[in-house]
Parts: sequence; C-alpha cells; structure tokens
Amino acid sequence: MYQSIKGLLLPLAGLLLLTTGHAASDAPPADLDARIQRVEQNIVPIDASGKDSGAPRSLSARMVQLGVPGLSIAVFDQGRLLWARGYGVRDATTKVPVDVETLFQAASIAKPVSSAGLFRLVERGELKLDEDVNTRLRGWKVPENAFTRVEKVTPRRIITHMAGLTGHGFGGYEPGQPLPTLQQILDGAPPANTPPVRVDAIPGTVERYSGGGFVVMQMLMEEASGRPFADLLRDTVLKPAGMADSTFAQPLPAGLADRAASGHERGDAPLKGRHRVYPEQAAAGLWTTPSDLARFMLSVGRSYRGEPDGVLSPASARTMLTAVPGGDGQGFGLAGAGEAFRYSHTGGNAGFRCYAVAFAGSGRGVVIMTNADAGYPMMAEVSRAVSRAYGWPPLWMRD
Repeated sequence: MYQSIKGLLLPLAGLLLLTTGHAASDAPPADLDARIQRVEQNIVPIDASGKDSGAPRSLSARMVQLGVPGLSIAVFDQGRLLWARGYGVRDATTKVPVDVETLFQAASIAKPVSSAGLFRLVERGELKLDEDVNTRLRGWKVPENAFTRVEKVTPRRIITHMAGLTGHGFGGYEPGQPLPTLQQILDGAPPANTPPVRVDAIPGTVERYSGGGFVVMQMLMEEASGRPFADLLRDTVLKPAGMADSTFAQPLPAGLADRAASGHERGDAPLKGRHRVYPEQAAAGLWTTPSDLARFMLSVGRSYRGEPDGVLSPASARTMLTAVPGGDGQGFGLAGAGEAFRYSHTGGNAGFRCYAVAFAGSGRGVVIMTNADAGYPMMAEVSRAVSRAYGWPPLWMRD
C-alpha cells in the first residue's frame, strides 16, 4: 500500500544544529553528528506490548514501512535546543521536502499550550482556577443538571479532564466549509459536526479526556480577556516562549500555508484540501514546528526550576506539573520520578500525529511531529531511539 512513497523519503531534508555551551552540546560537531546518526540508524520496531520487535533499521526505511511521508524532530538538553531535522516530504503528491520550518498541526498538544495561557490569565487576576465557569461565562453557560448541583465545572477541572464534560475530540472541517461558532460547537448546532458538550458525570470525581472542556475554556478565556483566542495566546504564550513559527489562527493564514505539511490518511493519500480546519483552537488548533514546541517545553521547564525567562511564574509552572488527586497533571501528562520526572502530551488530528516530552529537572527532551495517521508507532520508536542514543531515562509515555 505504501510502496509508492519509497523513493520520496529524504534522509536529510532540513537540518539545524545549535551549539549551546552546556553538557552534551559541548561535544565537538563530530560527536553531535554521531549521536544524530545513532538515532537515524537505530529505529527498533515496538510491538503492541511495548517491547522491541525486530532488528534496528533506518528512520527513513521505517517511515516507508509504516507509511509516514514526513517527520520532523527537535532534540534539546540542558535548557537549549541541540538539533532539529526534517525527513521525507510535506505532501506525497507534491513531494516538497520537510525541513525544520515546515509547519505541522500540533493537535492535542494545543491543550498544554492553551493551559499555559489560562495560567497567564490567572497570574493577571483575570480568572481563578477553582471558580465555577458559569459565574464568568456570559453568552453561553454550561447547562446545569443533576451532576452539577453541588460540584461545578472549573478551569482546573477542565485542564485535568475532571470536569465531567463530554466531547472526546473533534474531526475538523474541510477548507472552505462553513465553520461553527463556539456556541454552536458547544450546543452541537449546525454547522457543528459534533454532539453537544454537556456534563454527564459529577465534576471532580472521574478523569475522562474531554476536548469539549477545552472549548468551554476557550470561550471563558476570550470573554475574560476580551480578545480573540489566537491573539491572546500569541501574546501570552507564543511570543514569550519564542515561538515565532506558531499560530492558533484557524484557518491557517495564507502567508503560512506554503510552509504547511499536508495530513495523510495513508502514506500516499493526502487529505482532501490538505488538512482540516479546527475552530476548537484551545483543544486542537495550533500550527507549529518541533523547534517551536521544544521552546515551549523548555520555557515551562525554566519556570518550574525557578530560572529566568520562563513563560510562567514558578508557582504556575509547579502547579501545572503537579498531579491532582485522582488525576494527572494540570495541562500535561506526568510520569517518572526524580531525574526521570517528565511532562508530556500527544496529539492526533486528521492526518497528523505528534509528541512532546521533557524532563522537568534537566531541560532535556524531544518533540516529534508527523503528517500521517500512521505516525503514532513512529513517535514511540523515535523517542526510544533518542533516549538510547543519549543515555537518558525513557522518553516515551508508556516506557
């Protein structure tokens, strides 16, 4: 099925090497190149149980096997970007190569970035983490029912997926299709293509993934700030974190469209219209690069460690990276302990799969973005290859 892309994969479509004056980056360029080659030449397939299965193979060969037309990666350590590369093609039809400036849909990795924006509003006193969202929402409110008589939907419960709200995810809209308003999405009214977002469990009692909750949060943040979400996040998170190649604008502005990867249902089949449009910006609407997402992960880590130039206050970052009772982190998934304590998030929009992970104490990690529905196993295998090449603790969320 995927043989038609075999000749399209370029082992080096784009390259960025940064020396940092810290740790691994003090090594001479030859050593840095050797580390990169270890990653590129030692992709070990992982079976359904999470175990190694088969002999190592090259990254490009594995992309062909899995049907992943394009992949982009950024590796960072000691608080700085080490290297970034692009592999394969942005679109299996046009064959334009992926480089480090190619934009991908971050999908659900929009959620921790949006959560950071929420914390910025909390720091400014414009919102409170534990207030009932209905006390602040104006044009639309979470419908009250038996589940909300005592416990309420709050921003903290939304970002920890413990608000009891429905709406796991979103399918997006083809370019040119009518886009629903936030209220239409929340009420499941045309032209929205998803059911209404409602509370069907007592808030605070169960962790259940809800993209719908982040649409509620998007409306809340817009009303609290008086600004469109994309503009608000640009100024509160993207710019402070140095994410110059990122945007929450939906649809993608024309000036950036030429740099965007196309999503693929199969390795040789770009999506109709190249990608989907997501008015559910807080849940799924971020366009970015691995290098920019690495900058975000690094900025959160600096804040967590109390270092300068972080996007959040130290208190906010520590709150984000603290699990709530019965749940996970407040915007991120958390795993490991001590030097292996890490924060991460996956993403999956139509035709895109991606992963971002960082160790909180050391400012090291990786971001991997692909333009294929088949990208999920690729991310696990590349993460494992990076951790082995550098001698780091496991990076993949299930290791």
